[in-house]
Amino acid sequence: MKYILLITAFLMSLSGFAQNQYELSQAMDFFRTNKMINGEIKNVLTEADIEGSPYMTDEFINGSVFTTSKIQYNDIPLRYNVYNDEMQFQSPDGNISAIAAPEVIEKVTFGEYTMEYIPFTNAKRIRRGFFVLLVDGNVKLYARPNVEYRPPVPPAPYKEPEPAKFLEKSDTYYIRIGLEAAQLIENKKDLEEIFPDHKKEVAAFIKMNKVNHRKEDRLKELVKYYNSL
Repeated sequence: MKYILLITAFLMSLSGFAQNQYELSQAMDFFRTNKMINGEIKNVLTEADIEGSPYMTDEFINGSVFTTSKIQYNDIPLRYNVYNDEMQFQSPDGNISAIAAPEVIEKVTFGEYTMEYIPFTNAKRIRRGFFVLLVDGNVKLYARPNVEYRPPVPPAPYKEPEPAKFLEKSDTYYIRIGLEAAQLIENKKDLEEIFPDHKKEVAAFIKMNKVNHRKEDRLKELVKYYNSL
């Protein structure tokens, strides 16, 4: 009887392991099945006359797309449009499009980046967007890249006109507890109050290590510390 129970437990563990794995699929399947989601692909509008760049990386980098239905597509040329919050891909014929329904995307990896499409709070509303994953765990730390569009300035007396520009701004940082919406970290108070427990330990760590909500390396240390408690 004991032997039968051990075999049953072993098979159950294998079943659970299999369910957590991603089914691998070819890149061509991705290009076909991205229409899969809602029958459309959004075309990308280019702004050739704007200085600067709206992209996190101008070039496409081969990466992988992981869906919520546990399918993994490899060797997809990817780049992220920061200004439009769009994950773009390039098809074999050279066409550039944005993933039509990013809500089915669990994460994408390309180059040194892992990005997740997650809920976050914005002006007291819950929205969804792409974030760069910095620290994984029950508590996750994310960076939100930011690009500002500055419209063209017309000529004026003694002043030359200025073209439209995309200006790269500092990243903002978000912390996500479990499956809750990610919270923007705007100040030291946010850091001390966002964690659900171990508040004394967190406050002491912040003080001792001079954790600043604008310093990515210190935020990484804090979240890793909290996940170790």
